[in-house]
Amino acid sequence: MTAPVKPAARPANPRFSSGPCAKPPVFSLDKLADAPLGRSHRAAAGKGKLKAAIEGTREILNVPADYRIGIVPASDTGAVEMAMWSMLGARKCEMIAWESFGAGWVTDAVKQLKLDATVREADYGEIVDLAQVDFDADVVFTWNGTTSGVRVPDGAAIPDDRAGLTICDATSAAFAQDLPWEKLDVVTFSWQKVMGGEAAHGMLILSPRAVERLESYTPPWPLPKIFRMTKGGKLNEGIFEGATINTPSMLCVEDYLLALDWAREIGGLEALKARADANAQAVWDFCEARDWIENLAKDPATRSNTSVCLKFTDERIADGAAFAKAVQKRLEAEGAALDVGAYRDAPPGLRIWCGATVERSDIEALLPWIDWAYHTELEAQAAAA
Repeated sequence: MTAPVKPAARPANPRFSSGPCAKPPVFSLDKLADAPLGRSHRAAAGKGKLKAAIEGTREILNVPADYRIGIVPASDTGAVEMAMWSMLGARKCEMIAWESFGAGWVTDAVKQLKLDATVREADYGEIVDLAQVDFDADVVFTWNGTTSGVRVPDGAAIPDDRAGLTICDATSAAFAQDLPWEKLDVVTFSWQKVMGGEAAHGMLILSPRAVERLESYTPPWPLPKIFRMTKGGKLNEGIFEGATINTPSMLCVEDYLLALDWAREIGGLEALKARADANAQAVWDFCEARDWIENLAKDPATRSNTSVCLKFTDERIADGAAFAKAVQKRLEAEGAALDVGAYRDAPPGLRIWCGATVERSDIEALLPWIDWAYHTELEAQAAAA
C-alpha cells in the first residue's frame, strides 16, 4: 500500500466545532472595547446595548414586528426550557425527536413535567414524518438536528390554522436557514452557533399566539424565577425590551453586536445562508466523489447546511467508533481540524460545522486532510491486524 501523502496546506482557521462555533472572520478582541464593562446592565449604556441586540436580531432574521424577542439565561437550553415549563400542559402535546437534543426535550416533557405526550422519534439520519403530526396539539421539535445533521426541509407540513403552539428549537438553523415565522410560535437559539457568539445566552422569540398562551394559562407546577415571563397575568414586556431576567455578560453582548454588524456588512440573512450553503456543498461534493464516506442524513432534502454529519462506510473498518476517533485525533494533531468528532450519542463519524462564520477556503483546505487521515488510519489498522 502506498503511504498517503500529507496535504501541503492547512486551514487558516481549523476551528470546525459545532458549538461554540468559529468566530466571525472580522473578530478580534480589540473590537469589543466599547463593551460597558463594570457597569450595570440596567444603566442606560447597558440597556441600549441589549436593545440593540434585540433589534439587530429582528432586522437580520426578518422577525415579524408583532413577535417578541427576549435575551434569556442558559443559552438555547434555557430558552427551550422556559417555553416548555411555561406553556405546555394547556392542551395535548406532541414531542418530536430525531437526535439527542430533541430526545432531551422528550425526556423533560414526559419524565419531568409528566405530560401524557405523543412521542414521535426517528433514527439518526432520518426525520419524523411531519405529515403524521397533529398540529392541533402543542408540538415541540428541533428545526435542525445539531447532532444528526438532519433538518426540517420547510414549513409546508405546519398548517396556518393550527390550534396548538409550535415550539421550535432553531439553534443550529437561525441565521443559516429560512425559518417560516408564520408557522412558528416559539423559536429559540443561542448566540454561540451560526453567529459565532459566546455561550450562556439564549434568544426566545414569541408569536402573538404564544403571548396569548402565557397570559391565559398558569401551569400546575411551580416556575423558578428565571422561567417566569408574566407578572400579574400579563407578559413582562421588559424582558423583551432588554430588561433581562438575570445579569447578562456585557462582553458577550458586545461580541454578538459585532457579529450582527458583520452580518449586515456582508449582505444580511441571504449572504449568511449562501455562505453556509457553499461550505456544506463543498463537503457534500467531497463525499459524493468517494465511496468510503457519506452524509449521515439519508435524504438530500433534509441535509443540514450547518452541522454536517458524516459516517465512514468502508467495510474494512473493524471498529467504527475507534476508527472515527483516531481520524479525529490525527486531524487535531496536524492542526487541520479541531473538534470534528461526532456527538457522543450519535453514530460514530465526523461532524463538520459549516455555518456562516466558517470560510469556504478553510473547508476546502480541510477536506484533503480528511482523505489523508482516513487512508493513514486504514493503513495503520491493516498493519496492526
